[in-house]
Amino acid sequence: MSTVEFNNLLTSHREFLRGFAFSFTKDSEDADDLIQDTFLKALRYKDNFREGTNIKGWLFTIMRNIFINNYKRKKFQNTITDSTDNNYFINASQDYSFDSVTTKISEKDIRSAISSLNKEFRVPFTMFVEGYHYDEIADTLGIPMGTVKSRIFHARKKLATRLSDYKR
Repeated sequence: MSTVEFNNLLTSHREFLRGFAFSFTKDSEDADDLIQDTFLKALRYKDNFREGTNIKGWLFTIMRNIFINNYKRKKFQNTITDSTDNNYFINASQDYSFDSVTTKISEKDIRSAISSLNKEFRVPFTMFVEGYHYDEIADTLGIPMGTVKSRIFHARKKLATRLSDYKR
């Protein structure tokens, strides 16, 4: 199936997806965003779609997974709001202290620790921090995805050791 045919197939199911997206989000704009994310992921993984299979089911599964992942991500985000005039201060929690990790460690120290890693660990770790997916890193570096995951894991362990002086 050509890219144009696949794009036409996707767009022909937009209204079908809109109903599902709205049932998930209960908001028109969020539903449109969810549809857009679904189309983006479908285009990215179009090679996984087999002609003759249920496109609606495939798209619905992608949409459901995106919604669940976004929900989980939002659930664990800490949103801090400032209720003072002109947003001069951020409301800090009662247990905030000035000797916390954020005041002890500097960005310079972190960058220095990352740059001290061997290239085989530094490059995949840096790409991961910049937002690349494991498969994109593997393709870019020409190594198996398992190797990418292993190198990122070992880079984290090495960084934890090198930055251990900053632990409470």
